[in-house]
Amino acid sequence: MSSTELPNLLASAVAPKPGAVAVAEGERLDSVGLPGLTLNVRSRPSTGTGLPPALYVHGLGGSSQNWSALMPLLDDVVDCEAIDLPGFGDSPPPDDGDYSITGHARAVIRYLDARARGPVHLVGNSLGGAVTTRVAAVRPDLVRTLTLISPALPELRVQRTALPTGLLALPGVAALFTKLTKEWTAEQRVRGVLGLCYGDPGRVTPEGFSAAVREMERRLQLPYFWDAMARSARGIVNAYTLGGQHGLWRQAERVLAPTLLVYGGRDLLVSYRMAHKAAAAFRDSRLLTLPEAGHVAMMEYPESVATAFRELLVDTGELASHRMDSGS
Repeated sequence: MSSTELPNLLASAVAPKPGAVAVAEGERLDSVGLPGLTLNVRSRPSTGTGLPPALYVHGLGGSSQNWSALMPLLDDVVDCEAIDLPGFGDSPPPDDGDYSITGHARAVIRYLDARARGPVHLVGNSLGGAVTTRVAAVRPDLVRTLTLISPALPELRVQRTALPTGLLALPGVAALFTKLTKEWTAEQRVRGVLGLCYGDPGRVTPEGFSAAVREMERRLQLPYFWDAMARSARGIVNAYTLGGQHGLWRQAERVLAPTLLVYGGRDLLVSYRMAHKAAAAFRDSRLLTLPEAGHVAMMEYPESVATAFRELLVDTGELASHRMDSGS
């Protein structure tokens, strides 16, 4: 797969029915049932034996498919799994309707505990970055390293281009937006998403664009699509207002795991100027800045992100210790 392609979202040319998600070559999907919660998990079998586990957590409106370009580049050093947060991808809404940052973090923790999978190399993008920050702060025993790609951490001056996402959190706005955009085609919606999330939407191939359109059509048929979006957006906004020990920046300071931070210079949702604040907040951090990237560097520049992740493993001794244990 070219690094400029969106993940191959469909296994065939047939448009899937709601809830049916195709799998890229080399991946598999599993459904994990927990009390009050069902999570869809996308995995890619590692090319080695005994590799340490990694768990990838997507952003608002995303899914586990957002990691399909990165996982093949790392399957020789980690055992890759990516989850669909509750209400996203192929995971149904949680029974309790909790889409807060804490609710999503609890889902990640419950999954890791149920599978006895920790400690993992934890990777999060955007909303997933806020979620994984909270996981690493409250359950350090579950986290080997933390990688945050454009994490949704509180900003004093939010970019104007990010305001529509924040407005989605207001009561009634999602319903109003749904009504106002009723006539929008899936193609129009995808172009809007790519324009907001990519530093250069032109990097997306025609095949990747078509796959994204079909996936958008699938999601729009889900009865809970907008509710999950609105409530999760509200969860981000609410998390931004929390102070004290529950504030995300305070929790960032509590993270013990070595942390890789990735920021894009053309990010319209998370300000590039927050990179150095984040580097100062996380006690053991390293920073990768990609001037041409937007909000989803793991999809735009997966090779660069993979190289930085490998360097993190080397610098922290994680890669060397694995090779020593495996006798390679």
